[in-house]
Amino acid sequence: MATAKRKSTSKRSGARKYGKAASKSVGSAMRRKKMGTLKSGRGGKGGTVKSRKQAIAIGLSEAREKGAKVPRKRAAKKSGTKRAARKK
Repeated sequence: MATAKRKSTSKRSGARKYGKAASKSVGSAMRRKKMGTLKSGRGGKGGTVKSRKQAIAIGLSEAREKGAKVPRKRAAKKSGTKRAARKK
């Protein structure tokens, strides 16, 4: 009895989500974080980045500015809690 190969049912095609340049930019940001030279905010006024997630976000943001293949940022969720509190 031969086993049949099943194709995955995911919607994602074979194309890469992130480009090589984006990967390099994130790698560079991670190295700068480890050395303690990665700063958050504009003009280096912010403090040193401690979080791994923040370092990745900064790397992707830099790649986006350079025009690398990076997906768009997800929009922040709108919550109705502030509106409800203001009405009272």
